[in-house]
Amino acid sequence: MSSTVLKKKSTNSIPAYQGDWGKKQKMHLLRRTQIGVGTKDFKALKDLSLDQAVFRQISEAPIPDPPIHDYEGDTNNPDPDVAIGQTWVTAKYFENNNEARRRDSLKGWWIKNAIEHENIHEKMVLFLHSLLVVDRDAYTKVQFQYFDLLRKYALGNYKVLMKELTINPAMLRYLNGNSNTVKAPDENYGRELQELFTVGKGINSKYTEEDVREAARVLTGWKTYYNKLLEAGIPQSEFLANSHDTGDKQFSDFYGNTIITGKSGASAGEEELDDLLDMIFDNNETALYVCRRLYTFFVYTEIDAATEVEVIAPLAQLFRESDYELKPVIEALFKSEHFYKESNMGALVKSPMEFVIGLWRGLEVKYTAPDDIGNLYYTNKVLKSNMLNMGMDPGDPPSVAGWPVYYQAPLYDKSWITTDSITVRAAFSDLLIDKGLWVKNKNTGEVVRVKANLIELLKGLDNSPDANLMIDEVNELLMGLKISDEEKTYLKKQVLLGGQETDSYWSESWYNHINNPGDEVAKGEVESRLKDLFKALLQLGEVHLM
Repeated sequence: MSSTVLKKKSTNSIPAYQGDWGKKQKMHLLRRTQIGVGTKDFKALKDLSLDQAVFRQISEAPIPDPPIHDYEGDTNNPDPDVAIGQTWVTAKYFENNNEARRRDSLKGWWIKNAIEHENIHEKMVLFLHSLLVVDRDAYTKVQFQYFDLLRKYALGNYKVLMKELTINPAMLRYLNGNSNTVKAPDENYGRELQELFTVGKGINSKYTEEDVREAARVLTGWKTYYNKLLEAGIPQSEFLANSHDTGDKQFSDFYGNTIITGKSGASAGEEELDDLLDMIFDNNETALYVCRRLYTFFVYTEIDAATEVEVIAPLAQLFRESDYELKPVIEALFKSEHFYKESNMGALVKSPMEFVIGLWRGLEVKYTAPDDIGNLYYTNKVLKSNMLNMGMDPGDPPSVAGWPVYYQAPLYDKSWITTDSITVRAAFSDLLIDKGLWVKNKNTGEVVRVKANLIELLKGLDNSPDANLMIDEVNELLMGLKISDEEKTYLKKQVLLGGQETDSYWSESWYNHINNPGDEVAKGEVESRLKDLFKALLQLGEVHLM
């Protein structure tokens, strides 16, 4: 048997962090475990130890209610099967090419969940969504079922997730599992299962074309029916024994020359699938690959030789010893000395989703009408459109491999920033600060402007009256790195103080408004200075880092 499939008891572990545990480290943990950080997030961690903070960040989150019919008015064609305010996740196919409305509803539902989240759960959904891609054009209830599966196992067992995903209706449709039969075996999923989802393409990942063919034979017989997906109810998959290859399947030395004994009958599909996953997960490369993907998503995009030995290898060993539970691995990573290295702070470029929701949460923007489902639908649709214009459509990765930024050397996450996307990002931040996002509720015809309330934001800070400390605090909240002294001096003197020499010019303006809240002139003075400050601050490159 090949040594690649032998498990060994761990003899080393990733060193735990023993250094300072202050605001800098807490904000780093928050930025990497959440999609955006607000003042309330830091306050929740302010008095917690490292162990307590990590425990909070990786605790299970409540499962959100399913998406609802919130799209009435988006076209002139009403949904004939679902009443406004009721969920569509078990409804039959929406005729007249209006599935797109439910797709917007689904994406808006995820955006709202991400805005309202308070720990790592939604970020883990984003991680799994970028790694385990399914049909981008699936019926919306099938897409919801897929997202529901990712959320269920976001902090759970990766091996069990892979079993459920393999026979998930969306995956069966996307990678040709539906057409994989004994008479016409299809290798598509058998290839991606190994190349993208488990053992990966590392230098020691030496599965063969024969392994792909044999995996396809194991997976023959699973089916999800097109016509049933059109009907009301929960999408289902089933195993057809007469379409299954009952012969033995011989794998290469990479898998220890494993033979999966062919089976027949109603349980053959599940039994052989279990055998296949046991074989794949017994190979050390699976744990190494998944831990590398976790590392490049949460820590840094490149893994050097030292990191492979000192971080990836012990995490992979822990992953195996934990029977492929994700939670122990990310807990060890976020408590590690390596995670809090200075070179890893501010070292990742925010994705469009992280940038947009990060500003929404950081600036504490509010939905203008949170009880109006039509307003929520259109607001989230505007946010999604901005993400799309920046290069990312949540729910629609460009290929089975996901977004190239998460795997494609040498640019990786740097490719989020282009001459087009940086312009869109700048325009978005300006709108949130100044005029606001233009949102028209087609249900009511009302046009609203959604924007930040900077005065209310500053009331929640600790040092609002002090020009220097206030800029520092806003910097820590919104920027991935500390801005330079030159940038800070410019922002304070030329922008906030408008060329005035003394810092008291700001503090006097601030107190004048706070002590006279009904004075519109005093309020306007403060508001104008804050708008100029935040617009200038959010044009700096550090805002795109985390």
